[in-house]
Amino acid sequence: MTATMSSGSPQRTPNDFYAEETQSEKLSRKAKDNPFFPIAMTGFTGAVLYGAYRFKYRGDMPVSLYLIQLRVAAQGMAVGTLTLGMVYMLGKRLYNNYYNIPNDPPYGR
Repeated sequence: MTATMSSGSPQRTPNDFYAEETQSEKLSRKAKDNPFFPIAMTGFTGAVLYGAYRFKYRGDMPVSLYLIQLRVAAQGMAVGTLTLGMVYMLGKRLYNNYYNIPNDPPYGR
């Protein structure tokens, strides 16, 4: 969807840039923007799969409580990985600035 400016030329909206993007293209773009994203998603999936495998050995724990704990563990895995990635990138940038090493250009530019 484009809006028309007063001069008659179409103005692109943010939705125009992502409207024709497939799921695989979106995942690829996110992986390029943040290299730790695939690691976080793998950890999240691993935590969920491990929880599903261990579901039958939960003992007397109610199902709802088990699923809540599983969700917290999986989200913690993803958020922790992204946080570690952010700290790594910040440390790398500070190190490069301290020793006057040029930083990498932003992805996709």
